[in-house]
This record gives sequence, C-alpha cells and structure tokens, in this order.
Amino acid sequence: MTAPDAVAPPLLEARALSFYRQDEPVFGPLDFSLHEGEVALVEGDNGSGKTTLLRILAGLLHIDEGTLTWRGKPWRREEHLGDTLFLGHHLGLKADLTARENLVVAAGLYGTRDGRSVDNVLADIGLAGYEDEPTRRLSAGQKKRAALAGLLLLPATLWLLDEPYANLDRIGIDMVNRLLEQHAAEGGAALVTSHGAVSFLHGEPKRVRMHV
Repeated sequence: MTAPDAVAPPLLEARALSFYRQDEPVFGPLDFSLHEGEVALVEGDNGSGKTTLLRILAGLLHIDEGTLTWRGKPWRREEHLGDTLFLGHHLGLKADLTARENLVVAAGLYGTRDGRSVDNVLADIGLAGYEDEPTRRLSAGQKKRAALAGLLLLPATLWLLDEPYANLDRIGIDMVNRLLEQHAAEGGAALVTSHGAVSFLHGEPKRVRMHV
C-alpha cells in the first residue's frame, strides 16, 4: 500500500518579508502564499509598496528581511527568470521595434508556450494588422496590448501585473480578465495591483494587504 501524496507546497510563499528605503520601512513584515491556479489582488494605499513587492518578486530589487520560497525551496532570482513575468507601468517594449519584433526578442530569451506563435498571439490580443507597425506609432491601448501579448506567448508560471487595466477600454479590461482566468485554469498564478474596483475573476479573489 502506498502512502498518499503529500500536500504540494505553495508555488510562492513569503514569510516576514520586509523592504526598506534609506533605512525607512516601505512595507512589512508581510506573510502570504500563492498556489497554482490562484490570482491575488495586492491591496494598499499609494506608496504602500505594491509595485515594490512585484519588483522584488521579479528579481529587480533585493529582499531586505524575510524569506521567499518557490515550490518549497529557497527562491533564487537567477533560477526563476523564466518562471515569472513582470508587466509594469513601463511596458518593456523597444519603441523602434514592431510588436512582432518585440515578441520575437522575448521568445528568443524565454521560449514560447506549446502551440503558440508570435503571429497568433498578436491576432488573439487584437493587434491583427498592426504587427509590423513600430511600437512608437501605436496608441497607448495598442502598446498595452502588445505587452499583454507576451503573457500569451511566454511560458511563465507566475504573472506579476502592475495596473494591467491602465490605458484599456472596457473590451480590453474584459480581455485581461479572460487572460487571468485562462492562466489560472491552466495552473498558473498571478499577483495583480489595481487602483480600480475591478472584479477580475468570477468570485472573490485572494488578497494580499500591504502594510508597515
């Protein structure tokens, strides 16, 4: 008789996580966990450290205090670059490259999801006919869509989305909701910040509350 499988550890877990700027606390100590299939809304006032938290998890800032684990093992930035995908206020697009060229560069670094190609994700995201326009010529909403196309293309498990609804109309907001629901259904996870009162999932999302 075989023993039952142990409960899988969280995809991501933070314990007593804190960050300081010039010796002043920005947030923490913060405890939270995120499992596969979960989407969490990061809540807090302006300046509470929501973007800072996402930048830490993206490997752009160092942890000052506390611990992070990934699937039960210590989190190490260099080992998880392809596991996380950060979309912030700066979209990470080269202005003189086309939407297609920006995605080709990203795919060259991190690979692609099975069954996905640059052209089909651009079509799915609503940029059919704009694939070869230099990004600088696109509207703010189209630039946001070009960045969101990376979510469909790249094989990251954890999405870190800082204000993903900004510069999008209602159709675009609904599209982001669908992307999140699909990602969670496929076993992915996401941390999302949003100033708007957007219900991005059917039901109540998990919440991470920032505090000092």
